[in-house]
Amino acid sequence: MSTSHHAGRALIVSITDHTLHGEDDGGAGALVTELLQEAGFVVDGSVTVPSDEVAIRTALNTAVIGGVDLVVTVGGTGVSPRDVTPDVTGEVIDRELLGVAQALRWSGMAAGVTDAVISRGLVGVSGSTLVANIAGSRAAIRDGMATLTPLAVHVIEQLSDPEV
Repeated sequence: MSTSHHAGRALIVSITDHTLHGEDDGGAGALVTELLQEAGFVVDGSVTVPSDEVAIRTALNTAVIGGVDLVVTVGGTGVSPRDVTPDVTGEVIDRELLGVAQALRWSGMAAGVTDAVISRGLVGVSGSTLVANIAGSRAAIRDGMATLTPLAVHVIEQLSDPEV
């Protein structure tokens, strides 16, 4: 593994109402961790929080303050009143990357992933951290990460190089 390229440090935040009932995120954090590690990221951890604005904001701010290069949120991007992840993300990021969020939706649409198509997920930069919202289904995670990972590596390189 020592010969692999280190793409950056990442943290996963899984948003689920299931935590209210003492359940985990259904393996979403583990799946995103695996896909990020395959892409060369060092995953600092995966946290699961309820679909609650304060809990999500705290998790995102903690990750940004902690200096990770990439935060991937999983879940809470749909159209129900409990889906507040994009709303909180919009408050945390400094600059939105509309093209990356659109790429996630378009690749999902092309793959037939309904969750990705109706996702209100945002992608943006907070300080020097890239924050990306991914829909919560396994299909949306697999497709979304395949699209996001190379774009994230490119954005992180730009953020870390003051000459760019």
